Amino acid sequence: MTTFLAGIDFNAPSHEVARLLIGVTVLVDGVGGRIVETEAYDREDPASHTYNGPTARNASMFGPPAHAYVYRSYGIHWCLNFVCREEGHGAGVLIRAIEPTHGIDVMRERRGLDDPRLLCSGPGRVCQALGITREHNGEALWLPPFDLLPRAAAPDVAIVSGPRIGISKAMETPWRFGVARSPFLSKPFRA
Repeated sequence: MTTFLAGIDFNAPSHEVARLLIGVTVLVDGVGGRIVETEAYDREDPASHTYNGPTARNASMFGPPAHAYVYRSYGIHWCLNFVCREEGHGAGVLIRAIEPTHGIDVMRERRGLDDPRLLCSGPGRVCQALGITREHNGEALWLPPFDLLPRAAAPDVAIVSGPRIGISKAMETPWRFGVARSPFLSKPFRA
């Protein structure tokens, strides 16, 4: 088992991992792109699925780090999280948006649209475009179908943070991270 992927130690606190994931490329069966938006969650956070302890639904988030936690949001959309911290802790990072770079034609077919800005601009869209379902829940991020590639050696991008989206508990926790002014964000950051 490895917890160090794409230059990131997944044993670290989720808010640190969430910031470090910005710019990392995530691929599922060769389809994906550069992560441009994330949100962090921890078991001590009332907005986290792990706040009230382990259940059948959230068991993967209490599992070992560097694994996928996939859940259904409102019974409609799949959402992908990367598990952080030590096994049993219950922390993770929601992948909110990516900039499509690999397999764009496959994403367009899966999503039924052409505009690359709308292919992966939201957690449900990310999963639909990458073909992520409940079958990926608990899978190791270092094994196929997943592939995490370190940030490219390019000029640093401005990473911004702010409150998470759609959260009524712990609303002001600035655990949403993203590339400033990216056209691929699910929602712009407040100035």
